[in-house]
Amino acid sequence: MKYVIIGGVAAGMSAAMEIKRTDKNAHITVLEKGADYSYGQCGLPYLISGKVTSFEKLYARSVETFREKYNIDARVWTTVNSVDFTNQFVKTKSSQTNEEINIPYDKLLIASGSSPVIPDWEGKDLAGIHTMGAITDTKELLADLKKEAEHITIIGGGYIGLEAAENLVDIGKKVTLIQRGSQIAKIFDEDMAKIIEEKAKEKGINLILNEEVKSFKGDTQVEGVETDKQVYKTDLALLAIGVKPNTEFLKDTNLHLTNKGVIIVDAYQQTNIKNVYAAGDCATHYHRIKKINDHIPLGTTANKQGRIAGANMSGHALTFNGIVGTSIIKFFDLSLGRTGISEKEAKSLNIPYKVQKSESGSHAGYYPGSEKLYLKIIYHQETRKLLGGQIIGKAGVDKRIDVLAVSLFNEMSIDDLIDLDLAYAPPYNGVWDPIQQIARKS
Repeated sequence: MKYVIIGGVAAGMSAAMEIKRTDKNAHITVLEKGADYSYGQCGLPYLISGKVTSFEKLYARSVETFREKYNIDARVWTTVNSVDFTNQFVKTKSSQTNEEINIPYDKLLIASGSSPVIPDWEGKDLAGIHTMGAITDTKELLADLKKEAEHITIIGGGYIGLEAAENLVDIGKKVTLIQRGSQIAKIFDEDMAKIIEEKAKEKGINLILNEEVKSFKGDTQVEGVETDKQVYKTDLALLAIGVKPNTEFLKDTNLHLTNKGVIIVDAYQQTNIKNVYAAGDCATHYHRIKKINDHIPLGTTANKQGRIAGANMSGHALTFNGIVGTSIIKFFDLSLGRTGISEKEAKSLNIPYKVQKSESGSHAGYYPGSEKLYLKIIYHQETRKLLGGQIIGKAGVDKRIDVLAVSLFNEMSIDDLIDLDLAYAPPYNGVWDPIQQIARKS
């Protein structure tokens, strides 16, 4: 059986390893447009400050390991230009030699990932304008940071923007963060985002809200960022305004895509075309709370979907049972956790809901070191089923968000939280966990 996989990072290599495990006679070809395989993209911002000390730390397995140990035909610098679904072959071109090769397949996985959005702003090609979508991008940014770059402007206040801001401040850079909307961290509700904004200002970040970038200024090197209100002087600029799926090579085919170019898949990671699967950042992710196909590209989901795709491609049925939208980020001494849907999402979906908020200690108040936790839980007004939660604090955020994520996955109600048998000892918790305290008030 000839398996071809487009993309050699999270979803692609999870699929490849699952196929190797389940089909001992598999012939696997993986096509990667860059040089890097199987690395932790989420660790890239921490290279800025040295919390992650080298790029090598981010690699799970090298290209040579895949080739020599697992006998996978792992190709690099190979761009996929198109797919002939009728005759079942992939048309590729080497970016090093310009050689064009058609590669036949019996089963195809599209795991081409996503890339940072770069709007067509005037001056976008000036030196000193960066993204952090891959190792190559990050190496270019780090090289520029070693030069005399004092002022860094980040455009976009999502996860990458916030993580980059923290790490740039940690190495003594002056950071301006521009967000065109009224809040940063849009996956949180505005009341919770205020806590994040206060921390940004406390750390000296020049936070600019409600301004839209129009262009970059400079002759050959970026010297300023122009918004609809003024120009901000800068030495470097980092674009972190979101990602788009790498599916341009599929736009003239009959493969079903969303209006944003995301490949539509079923629970088996199958597309509408026979023998063609998709997984990871370029594929849809069924949302268990919204009850619709969504697109929330995260490494955890990519690895799960890749494994499931690989199993189904090799004849072992597995299903992807969906996401609940769980994520967490470190922002200086705060942890920002969320799961399920937000209040604004509930409104947009016309779901009748109620909200309960509280401030609690991370553990027993009489034990030293308790930190304040800010909690917000959304639940269905009629059924009282949990819809989502947001927690921000210095300690204990991760374990509470994970409890809520498991509860959401299992369609529990806010009342069910009271009965959970959660770990307690004064250094870790109170006799009533903060999420149980909220449940008792609801």
